[in-house]
Amino acid sequence: MQKQLLKEPTDAYQKRFLELWEILHDSANGYFSPQGVPYHSIETLMVEAPDYGHVTTSETLSYYIWLEAMYGKFTGDFSGFQKAWDIAETYIIPTEKDQPNSSMSGYNASKPATYAPEWELPSLYPAKLDSGAAVGTDPIYNDLKSTYGTSVIYGMHWLLDADNWYGFGRRGDGKSAPSYINTFQRGREESTWETIPQPCWDDMHFGGKNGFLDLFTGDSNYAKQFKYTDAPDADARAIQATYWADQWASEYGVDLGTYIGKASKMGDYLRYAMFDKYFRKIGSSTAAGTGYDAAHYLLSWYYAWGGGVNANWSWVIGCSHSHFGYQNPMAAWILSQDDEFKPISRNGASDWSKSLERQLEFYQWLQSDEGGIAGGVSNSNNGRYESWPSKTANFYGMGYQEHPVYADPGSNRWFGFQAWSMQRVAEYFYKTKDLKAKALLEKWVKWIKTVVKLEDDGTFAIPDNLDWSGQPETWTGTYTGNPNLHVKVSTYGTDLGVAGSLANTLLYYSKASGDDEARVLAKELLDRMWNLYKGDKGLSVPEQRNDYSRFFDQEVYVPSGWTGTMPNGDEIKSGVKFIDIRSKYKDDPDFQKVQNAYNRGTAPVLNYHRFWAQCDIAIANGVYSMLFEEGGEPVNNSAIDPASAVFDKKAGSQKDIKVTLSLNGNTFTGIKEGNKYLTEGVEYTLTNDTVVLLKTYLAEKEVGKLKLTFDFSAGTDPVFVLTVTDSSIAAGDIKVQMYNDTTTAQVSSIVPKIKLTNTGKTSISLTDLKLRYYYTIDGEKDQNFWCDWSTVGSSNVTGTFVKMPKAKPGADYYLEIGFTAGAGKLAEGQSIEVPVRFNKIDWSSYTQTGDYSFSKSGSSYADWTKITGYVSGSLKWGVEP
Repeated sequence: MQKQLLKEPTDAYQKRFLELWEILHDSANGYFSPQGVPYHSIETLMVEAPDYGHVTTSETLSYYIWLEAMYGKFTGDFSGFQKAWDIAETYIIPTEKDQPNSSMSGYNASKPATYAPEWELPSLYPAKLDSGAAVGTDPIYNDLKSTYGTSVIYGMHWLLDADNWYGFGRRGDGKSAPSYINTFQRGREESTWETIPQPCWDDMHFGGKNGFLDLFTGDSNYAKQFKYTDAPDADARAIQATYWADQWASEYGVDLGTYIGKASKMGDYLRYAMFDKYFRKIGSSTAAGTGYDAAHYLLSWYYAWGGGVNANWSWVIGCSHSHFGYQNPMAAWILSQDDEFKPISRNGASDWSKSLERQLEFYQWLQSDEGGIAGGVSNSNNGRYESWPSKTANFYGMGYQEHPVYADPGSNRWFGFQAWSMQRVAEYFYKTKDLKAKALLEKWVKWIKTVVKLEDDGTFAIPDNLDWSGQPETWTGTYTGNPNLHVKVSTYGTDLGVAGSLANTLLYYSKASGDDEARVLAKELLDRMWNLYKGDKGLSVPEQRNDYSRFFDQEVYVPSGWTGTMPNGDEIKSGVKFIDIRSKYKDDPDFQKVQNAYNRGTAPVLNYHRFWAQCDIAIANGVYSMLFEEGGEPVNNSAIDPASAVFDKKAGSQKDIKVTLSLNGNTFTGIKEGNKYLTEGVEYTLTNDTVVLLKTYLAEKEVGKLKLTFDFSAGTDPVFVLTVTDSSIAAGDIKVQMYNDTTTAQVSSIVPKIKLTNTGKTSISLTDLKLRYYYTIDGEKDQNFWCDWSTVGSSNVTGTFVKMPKAKPGADYYLEIGFTAGAGKLAEGQSIEVPVRFNKIDWSSYTQTGDYSFSKSGSSYADWTKITGYVSGSLKWGVEP
């Protein structure tokens, strides 16, 4: 009996996931902006990391992607996942308009940025730029530029004013929504309450005479500029979610190749988070780095970039401070080990492989005697590269920090970082069974079992704030147990989002380790949350906000004599309070409640529906359904060995592929390629627990990746990844990738999107290179060739139509694409994009689906051997028809 695609929920936990998904997507509940951007929370009067409820974050967008990936898992509908990525790409990943390539291409990798010191207090700002201070070289810029053909950076800016509440607008227009903004700029003691909101595109239309620039940086003169900051944990979560989306989509035969490419590209740029802020040497931070000696290989607190609005200059910085809570070994494993997700730059995958090892060491180094994970490290003491006190423990020469990055409140007080970060470790352990991850989780979960409270009345409490004492021992490569590093719980609470993430962590650990106590604890948290706090708009608890007196009491530092205005006219001057430069809060429906509480000297109590928290709860329930379905009883997954293989199509090299099944109590029900089940006896054979994929079937597959889902009666279906090669293909110094932008049978224009890479050791003059696309003309007519754009310039791309002397199956013509001298050279390892199109002069139709060079995938670049490539007349890529 073959399993049917899941359309109806199969258990209570899956039903909960789908119910929360519906609540989040009910427009009456107000979780999304008119543009489809998820808000940080439904409620607007909120001050935490964002200073307004509808100011959203890249974290929120990454949770949106994760939520929609799981929705696809349960329904087979991945359109929401695709939409979530498209929303992120449209609104929170700065486009070329938001960071003009004309400016970004002025970047000098040997002088990435001008040094400015960090200071402890906002009152010590602006920080004066010091052009004489040591700054190292950026070792990944040229690799990224040659790989993607642009200097524009592909990463999410962390903060977005979804409704343009502040009024900066997009690119300073004052009215468009959403708009890129920033807040934190002035040292570790600057809380949200002490920030001055500012536009990322500062053309000096708002603020003072120099916009907002001279509040933060001291310089002799100021230029109109843009500047963005990436929160690496959010980008890594988006990659992690995309991996699972791809795994789950394979069960339905859905191709997410385009979005895998986006995640891989994001991971390529995310490597900027692995470097010291000013690319100084790790462990020897007074000296400028010369390349990878500036890499700590951790996910630091940020990376940032910017440039001139109307000028060809730009800058990039990494970050010297790394918090354990931002690490994501699951993402590092995906980007270093999964062939589909490996970045296409030269060093991308190897950098992530090193990062995976370094991150796991980082967790080991920071695990306390009790099991909780301590703060992190910095390569720049006090943000000014000062010497560390003599007894400071170090990790690869970087100094231990109890609370990295910020101190109001201390950044490792919040228990949420424990749950968020260890969830990634648990997923990684589930996938790999890595013994380092196992040891970390065993000790951590043992601690968790002692600090989570399940009360007899059906309530629960989890840690809220943590206190730390001591420090780890200097890292020598082996975990010592850290007998002098301790953690204790200082306060308890019922943070529902964190409780969801904690349950998620325990579930993956339980499934991978067999610790059923962890499953039971997770189940209790999920059940109690649902029973106690579920409402029409999701799950929420009353929150007493003792800090809300700072609306009225907190002075925001502005240097004496500095004056300016917010877009709504609020005056910015010395002595202003938080509310003075956010006077629009007085119109908020919850403001009077906060004002009245302040007048009485009490703390207001409010309920919040944070988008990320609703997602964490929903996803945790979905994880329970996936790992422990059928009413909560454990279900064992079946397995296959091997999980991947290579098949060579060359005559004489073709071989059947044997796969061994480990049923684990389940029944094997078949193999799917997409939605189609393979035919036993024709495409594969089954003998006892051994499947043989027949070479006669495999020889018909195209060169590239093929995913086959091995279907079992219960549990998660494993996916077999087959790499189809053809060693008879001409081997040379180039690689050609392609997809057809339009894949319908009848078209008036054929639109091949081509990517060409130099895989050799020397540069190639593009005038020596030719590409051929083979097709049938379907009615003899004159034809037109077009190249609308190319990374070498559209005017430097030529197209010639050649009628073949003898027609071949699928081809009686070919388009020969060439290049003029103006295209220059293709450097070693460099790639260029050459999207072209052609049509008959009367626009009559081609029937393209039978054409030799046509690809039906129509989604993303993939190696394509049915386009041939020639260097100086010699075939270097592909198979001629």
